Amino acid sequence: MEFADRITRVEPSATLAVSNLAKELEAEGKDVVDLSVGEPDFDTPENVVEAAEESVERGDTGYAPSNGVPALREAIAAKLQNDGLDYDAGNVIVTPGAKQALFETFQTVVDRGDEVVLLDPAWVSYEAMAKMAGADLTRVDLADHDFQLEPALDDLADAVSGDTELLVVNSPSNPTGAVYSREAMEGVRDLAVEHDITVISDEIYQHINYGAEHVSLAGLEGMYERTVTINGFSKAYSMTGWRLGYLAAPADVIAEAGKIQSHSVSSATHFVQYAGVEALENTEAAVEEMVEAFAERREFLLDLLAEHGVQPATPEGAFYMMLPVDDDDQSWCTNALEDAHVATVPGSAFGAPGYARVSYANSKQRLAEAVERLVEEGYL
Repeated sequence: MEFADRITRVEPSATLAVSNLAKELEAEGKDVVDLSVGEPDFDTPENVVEAAEESVERGDTGYAPSNGVPALREAIAAKLQNDGLDYDAGNVIVTPGAKQALFETFQTVVDRGDEVVLLDPAWVSYEAMAKMAGADLTRVDLADHDFQLEPALDDLADAVSGDTELLVVNSPSNPTGAVYSREAMEGVRDLAVEHDITVISDEIYQHINYGAEHVSLAGLEGMYERTVTINGFSKAYSMTGWRLGYLAAPADVIAEAGKIQSHSVSSATHFVQYAGVEALENTEAAVEEMVEAFAERREFLLDLLAEHGVQPATPEGAFYMMLPVDDDDQSWCTNALEDAHVATVPGSAFGAPGYARVSYANSKQRLAEAVERLVEEGYL
């Protein structure tokens, strides 16, 4: 059987490959400390679960409106307006996960041969989505600047041009935890306006922030009409398995992206959307409690690593950090998993060879055990 070019251009997910190997070792009875996972280790807030149960009891188990139930679209619009963004409910598509929102945006904006610019290290699926849309990739390396964008604005200026169709900005960042400064975002704005570039602002980790200013690109002058804002419920509300996200964009983008939604996934799950309303309106305390726990774990892990002479760049958001390892990071991660039974993700999967991404969405006890194992086996 011959396969479509769009799929042969894409490699399997490196994060899933690590997860699969970890599961194989666990099936053999090995105790694996999994620092590869990209999800909070907290339960979904109980009031959110109850809202979903009440929705099911009301009978919200049929098809939902393709772009989302009005109550959730209005709640999302209110949230975005509170962030200073000029979106209303008609500017929102509710999707089954933020990943679907990203996929629909790539498919809507990018044609074969268009240039897409990524800021490395970049989340693994951006590259795959760009390739499935037929794009050509240009990458800007932030590793030499502690993963911050502002010092690399000249490099970004050299990378973009009138031929650039799309730039992807993710702040706070997966995999680095970097939060890009206002000056960096204004630099992106200047380049986007100069070259008339559409920008994806992936803000899925917006609320997992340790005191840095969060700047939404769509709120900067000249960017509303050029920005697709992506967000969702998986990270801040510990709802990864609920599959609920959204994109917010100008009306013409919504009209076109809505076609993809209607002909593919149809809609997000009906009763889950009412859980999303509850999450937006009544979980501030639960989110703050989770973020405080992540902040404590971040400091705990940084201190543990410093005791062994390892000093990663300090993440300002999300729950990841990039651990400097051997140049052959793929082998380092595989061997560390097989020998020390500690699962991490090779930095090369994100465009950052020589690093391993670790997630501190785990207990302090398990973080300490992971570092101890890596030291004992000679990996730190």
